[in-house]
Amino acid sequence: MDHQAVLAAYDQQIRRGAQADSPGVRVERDGPVVRQIGAAHDWNGVHWADLDVSTADSVIAEQVRYFTSHDREFEWKLHSHDRPADLADRLLAAGFVPEPPEAVMVAEAAALPQEPKQPEGVRLLPVTDAAGVRLMTRAHDIAFGEDSAGLGERLAQRVLTQLTETPDAVVAVVAMAGDEPVSSARMEFSPGTDFAGLWGGGTAPRWRGKGIYRALVAYRTRIAVERGCRYLQVDASDDSRPILRRLGFAQLSVTTPYVHRP
Repeated sequence: MDHQAVLAAYDQQIRRGAQADSPGVRVERDGPVVRQIGAAHDWNGVHWADLDVSTADSVIAEQVRYFTSHDREFEWKLHSHDRPADLADRLLAAGFVPEPPEAVMVAEAAALPQEPKQPEGVRLLPVTDAAGVRLMTRAHDIAFGEDSAGLGERLAQRVLTQLTETPDAVVAVVAMAGDEPVSSARMEFSPGTDFAGLWGGGTAPRWRGKGIYRALVAYRTRIAVERGCRYLQVDASDDSRPILRRLGFAQLSVTTPYVHRP
């Protein structure tokens, strides 16, 4: 895989050419900025900004004014190769708060394992309706703790809307141990691009290290290949990065969410 060519395609197709990721949101192109805005439970933020040292501060200030006027918390999705080089410092000065960085990892879908091998006693259940989304929410809360329940509910609203209104744009799955959901994940497609995004995969503490995350990746990879998707992309945490690397993913960049709260 030509890393520079794939990174250029990722920037062009996924960031500069960003598409609305769920019904009810809109992607706007305002001068050098590509941003998304929707309801409070949607992802609101800046995908891309073509900046230099002379324009960065004024563009940042304008985005703060815009999202604040809509009473929206929003995220500036900063990548390590973005310019200007001091963009992170400029965001901090404008009141943004950084969250943990993640590695942008990409692999050619056809080169990845496509046969899920879940541990004994675990089955993978496709999510297609509200009952399945409730299981996903429960799996999220078990994996990340009740303190994250608000985030789990927002994700549930988003996934249910996608399944209802744009079912071809999302694949969701929950890992079940008996009657207990222990992990969940989804895949989102961007029509007209070479990429699909893998999201989720957090696993209940006592089920970690048993191969569930790998099984969820393989489950989604098989579907991506069947649909003719060329690349799979993940914003990988420290926990998932080594697993993905062993599967064949390569790191393209590092992304840090800078969050502004009105």
